[in-house]
Formats: sequence, structure tokens, C-alpha cells
Amino acid sequence: MKQTLGIKICSNFTSFAVALKNLDTKTLVCPRVREMGNKRLRSYSSIPASPISDDKGDKKLKGLVGINPDSEEHVLKSNIVEIESFENDPAKIERMTVQELRTTLRSMGIPAKGRKHELISALKCFMDKQINGEDSQITEGQVFVASAKNTSVGGKAKNLSDEQHDEDVNTVKESCEPQKTKKRLKQSAAQGESVKVDKLVTTKKKLSTKSYEATVGKLSRGKIEVASDIVSDVVQSSGVNTPVLPTEPWAVLAHKKPQKGWVPYNPRIMRPLPLSRDTNLVKLMSWNVNGLRALLKLEGFSALQLAQREDFDVLCLQETKLQEKDVEDIKQCLIDGYENSFWTCSVSKLGYSGTAIISRVKPLSVRYGLGISDHDSEGRLVTAEFDSFYLLTGYVPNSGDGLRRLSYRITQWDPALSNYMKELEKSKPVILTGDLNCAHQEIDIYNPAGNRRSAGFTDEERQSFGTNFLSRGFVDTFRRQHPDVVGYTYWGYRHGGRKTNRGWRLDYFLVSESIADKVHDSYILPDVTGSDHCPIGLILKL
Repeated sequence: MKQTLGIKICSNFTSFAVALKNLDTKTLVCPRVREMGNKRLRSYSSIPASPISDDKGDKKLKGLVGINPDSEEHVLKSNIVEIESFENDPAKIERMTVQELRTTLRSMGIPAKGRKHELISALKCFMDKQINGEDSQITEGQVFVASAKNTSVGGKAKNLSDEQHDEDVNTVKESCEPQKTKKRLKQSAAQGESVKVDKLVTTKKKLSTKSYEATVGKLSRGKIEVASDIVSDVVQSSGVNTPVLPTEPWAVLAHKKPQKGWVPYNPRIMRPLPLSRDTNLVKLMSWNVNGLRALLKLEGFSALQLAQREDFDVLCLQETKLQEKDVEDIKQCLIDGYENSFWTCSVSKLGYSGTAIISRVKPLSVRYGLGISDHDSEGRLVTAEFDSFYLLTGYVPNSGDGLRRLSYRITQWDPALSNYMKELEKSKPVILTGDLNCAHQEIDIYNPAGNRRSAGFTDEERQSFGTNFLSRGFVDTFRRQHPDVVGYTYWGYRHGGRKTNRGWRLDYFLVSESIADKVHDSYILPDVTGSDHCPIGLILKL
């Protein structure tokens, strides 16, 4: 139980209402919590106070909450009645308009920005906490999260959009599988953090803020910017998960037109469990490196560490930007165990395009290009034949500024590549990976409306992608595995797109329908930097 200005904070609102009748109205503290005159403002959540002079106090209070300063008792009683009405009719919250939700949240001292479902979640969270007798106020080291009262294991997450995150910290929902949760619980205990197994617990590190306006009036409309080092781990008990605040940019839903049910891709909780050691499998990886020599020289990047961490069998590269004279030197730098490498370079434009396959296993055969001279001068395709499949690493031509190559792309290149793949498929399944330079659906791009005539998201390119690949029996493995997941593989260097997760999904693993069911995992590694693209991976059971 807490004591605040001599008021006993009761564990439920019924007893709170009874206590209210016996209090002097001058000492009442409403959910917005203001003390008038020359007293220091102090929030219900113990936010550091800020002095306000007598002549300005009334004006600030009226301007922010629209009530007479003498009516605090009335406001508090109204809030209690409102909460009791919600308790009697839980569906009332769902029926409220956005404006009603915001007004109610603000009257209770809760930030009220975001979309309707986020406002509803914030209000429900507040209600749950009050009914359960928990402290539901915002403090400097705490951020509201949505209630997980009815969240099941493996449930879907609802997170802030990128723009909303800059303005306010609202509700975040996330869940993880039991196996992952147990591991995190052990890690938290090992780090010396307090962990309770008998009840829901969210373990946190200290919340630091870039800017924080102390007074309650400013807090309601001011900006709370959460530092990137916030960490919240999930502890599971009795089959229920507590919500968490994601720390990585890609773990926050960033989309200008999100649809119901969409969630951000978080490889930390969305990857399946590893296969057993005796399972026969192959692990493929693809990466548009946007200049291999520059990447290898980049401070902090280690190709050896990447290989050790991912333990891939085959690595496919695009946009190496190598010339033929550079290839031999690069081969000398290959990591032990990956001696089989096959490179193709652009000869029509030096230091441009270029693809490669680097493999532990020696392929049965290797081909370069499509076998059509009009398409093979830019080093855009390498095909390696293995026992069970053909593997193609491709760098599909970008339609370019002003869409000058759009016609070539959709009328020549895409059909030629599709026909080539279907011809190979007559003897064994085909896997195409690489930068295919097309965000096929609106879920695959942060700002679909603003990029309708941008290379990579035109209606013509998207239709060509569907017609030449998906409709001809090739499966987008990531989208099949994650139908409602927003995951990007490319972020432009301009405007810090990667930091805000304003990206595109341009990189794919497409496989023949005959082996689609053998895909164990199709994943993205958004934490690997060094290029404007990140690596993607495929684990295939043989």
C-alpha cells in the first residue's frame, strides 16, 4: 500500500470511492494530480515536481484539462464512476470513438496518442491494473504496455508505427514460444535480476530518456523519446505472457498503412527450433553486399564471424561490383572450408552489378547468365547444380530513375528468367535467390502509397513478379511462412531508413512448389549491417 499526501491508495476502486467521501477536497489528488497556488506540481506517478506560480497555476490547469480548479473532487468521482461503468460493461471501451478514448485517457493521466486499437489497449491495460490493485501510473523508469490478460502463447503482436513512436510511447504486444521464454528466464537469473516465477513479471533495465518534460501538463502533450538501450525480457508463467517493449528497430511495426493482424518480423522470437543433428539439411544464405571490396574493408565487419555464426553451406552474393581482374584476389581471401566459388562480372559497365556463389560443397555443374547475349553482359546470374536442386543467385535489373528500364525489365528480363527456370525444373527443383528488385505486396514496403511509381513497386513490376514467378509454381518462402509479418531486407541510406525501419523487402528465396514443404525456415537477418541490404537465409530439409 502506498501513502501519497496522506491519501491511502486502495487496491480497488470500490474502496477508493468509499475513502473519497471522508477526504477533504483540498487534499484530493485527481488522476492528473495537480496542487494549486505556489505548491509544487507532483504527478500521481511520482514524476519530479515543477513549481508553478500562483498567477499561472489556474490558467495552466484550465487550459490543459478544461475544468474549474475547484472541481477536482467532481473529476475524481467522475473517473471512478467511469471506471466502474467499464467494469460492468467491458464492451463499452470497444464502442468508444477515438475522441472519447483520448478524452478518457487524458482525464486519467495516460498518454493518448496513436491509432484506435492502441488507445483501446492502453485503456484496457489501465483498467486491468486498477482492478488488480497494481500501480498503473507512468513513472520515469516505466512505460505503459498493453494488457496480456487474454494473450495466448504464440499470439500476434501489435506495435507502434515508426511515426507514432517518435511522438509517444503507447501499447506494445509481443509473445514468444515457451522454449524461448525458459531460456530468457535463465539468462535473467544469471544476470542477477530479480525473477518471480509465481506471477507475471516483466524484468527491465533502467529506462533512459532523451527528453522528458516533468510537469503533468507538459507530459500529456509533450514528447517522450525512448532510448535505444531499453531492454525488457519476457517471463512466462501459467501459459500467459507479459507484453514487452522491443529494443531493435525491426521489432517495431513500421508501416504507413498497416492492416489488422500485421506484426513486425523479429527473428529472436519467430525462428523455429533448430533441427536435430541427424537431420539431412542444407543452409543457404543470400546477400546483396552493394560492393564486396568496400564491405570487406569495413571496420567492424568480419566475414569469418558471419560464417561462424550462421554456419551456412552456400552463400550467394549480388551487386559485388567486382571486375574480372579482382576475382582471383578475392578468391585468395575466402574463408577456410569455402573453397568453391563462382563469379560473374559486368563487362558492359565496369564496377557494376556482379553475382557469385560461394560453397562448401562442390556443385555438379555451374552456368553463367541466361544464355542470351542481350541479358548476359551485366553479370546478373550464376546457376549451380547440386544433387537435389538447382540454385540460382540473381540480381534483377532495377527499373532505374524515371523507370527508363521498366519496359526491358518486365517484357524481356523477367520472362527470360522465368522460362530459364522452368526449363531447369524439368530435371530437378529450382531455387532462385537474390535481390529481385520488387516489393510484391503492400506489406513488403513501408510507404506503399508514396512509391506507386517508384522502381521496385510499380504496378507493372508487381504484376510481372506474380505472372512470371508466383503464378508459374515458384513459392515465396518467407511470405508462405509469415503471411502477416512485416519484414524488410533493404533500407535506403537516405534519411536513416534503417534506424527507423522504413524499408522494402526486395530479397527472396523462391523455390519450386515440389520442395516448398521441405522448407524448415525462411528468415531475415536485419541486425547484420555493412550494406543497404541485409542477408536472408533458407534452411531446407533434403
